[in-house]
Amino acid sequence: MAKAAVEEHGISERQACRYLGISRTAYRYQRQKIDDEEIIRLLKDIAEQKPRWGFKKMVDYLRNKGYSWNHKKMHRIYCQIGLNIRVKPKKRLPSRNPNPLQEPEQANIAWSMDFMSDSLENGRKFRTLNIIDDFNREVLWIEIDTSLPSERVIRVLDMLALWHGYPQQIRVDNGPEFISHKLADWAAQCQVALDFIEPGKPAQNAYIERFNRTYREGVLDAYLFDSIQEARAITEEWLEEYNGVRPHDALGGIPPYQFKAMKS
Repeated sequence: MAKAAVEEHGISERQACRYLGISRTAYRYQRQKIDDEEIIRLLKDIAEQKPRWGFKKMVDYLRNKGYSWNHKKMHRIYCQIGLNIRVKPKKRLPSRNPNPLQEPEQANIAWSMDFMSDSLENGRKFRTLNIIDDFNREVLWIEIDTSLPSERVIRVLDMLALWHGYPQQIRVDNGPEFISHKLADWAAQCQVALDFIEPGKPAQNAYIERFNRTYREGVLDAYLFDSIQEARAITEEWLEEYNGVRPHDALGGIPPYQFKAMKS
């Protein structure tokens, strides 16, 4: 309107701006055409070289290089080309109120289980699922493989139940395999209570944590494994000694098998 007043009616620029209530700077402003392709290229180059950099780091980097594009425009392009990193939300856990850690009066009342990790000589990682009976600290089983999802955990527990029967409770931490719906459904079906410890408090699962240290020192840190099969074989041989020969301080200096036989 101001330009039309100046060009068609011959009034001055100053008068046109005053009548329309705009500044002369706004009247003279010419929108600068910025080539989005250059911004796209630069952002993609940075993303390839620094895949963990977020938008703010990229903007600061470009500012330091002398580019002065508006950050809102850069953010629009940043999102448009799909560079925004999705932040994985933390899984909310229900309040945990574990039962006090008490030694059961007989076997097969309470079990404890936990995962450990190690690697083969070639660098390939593997995991172990350790399960013990809290009564006599007997190691019921150690499952070893490169992957141990919740389905595998359930299969191992069903196998142990064929030999010992189902326990009344199993104490576990809040690992993804233990808080899965599949394990919860299995526990409800088999009438086994899953006793979850509080996050960040491994001392609440002290029996299995103490065993983990012994297993780490006696096997995982003591050998270089060429294969999963070798780790299983060495672990199996070590477990026979642990359960049947090795004196256990918490059991009065006798091994788990002997303690169980005395109490039965």
